[in-house]
Amino acid sequence: MLDWPDMTALWLSLKLAGVTTLLLLLVSIPLAWWLSQTRSRLKPVIEALVALPIVLPPTVIGFYLLLFLGPEGWLGAFWVKLTGQALTFTFSGLVLASMVYSLPFVVQPLQNAFEATHPRFREVALTLGAKPMDAFFTVVMPLAKRGLLTAAVLGFAHTLGEFGVVLMVGGNIPGETKVIAIEIYNQVEMLNYSQAHVLSALLLVLAFLMIFALYFINHQGQHRRSAHD
Repeated sequence: MLDWPDMTALWLSLKLAGVTTLLLLLVSIPLAWWLSQTRSRLKPVIEALVALPIVLPPTVIGFYLLLFLGPEGWLGAFWVKLTGQALTFTFSGLVLASMVYSLPFVVQPLQNAFEATHPRFREVALTLGAKPMDAFFTVVMPLAKRGLLTAAVLGFAHTLGEFGVVLMVGGNIPGETKVIAIEIYNQVEMLNYSQAHVLSALLLVLAFLMIFALYFINHQGQHRRSAHD
């Protein structure tokens, strides 16, 4: 009989991925829009900084975030003065670390979508009297909805499966920072392969369904446009 594992780590991972993705979208939409429109010489520097988590080992990112968010770090010390609690080894600290770790997976699809949006549509809206903010939300965002969907799915899926960064910043506290990737590692260390199989299979199925849904929706959109043309 299958020994069903505790699902607390999975629900915590889903919560972390959801909160992180929502906050990342709020931050990444204006950043991606600026990157898609600017001619500043700083653009390559900002793009390189955004893309760093793709190539850096998670333990390196986690180590520097641990220093930055710790009680002696700049943001960590400020947070202690503000709340009286440390950021490290807390859910809030995990959210901030996850935002850094998943940033390129949200910014880059949005930037690509904005760059692919023909500026003529926005210019027409502005000519007709729309304010820049109105033109952005009523014209640009609907045209970039596929990029928005891709960014949300990739950000969520990437956060859901992270291990190194959350272990460095959050540790292994049940109900607080022990996400599903860490729980799988714990089960393997204890040679509980049956529970590790169940958790790994759940993560695999969730990841596949999210990516499949993304490709399916995007392909459906392409077919509709082809039929319309």
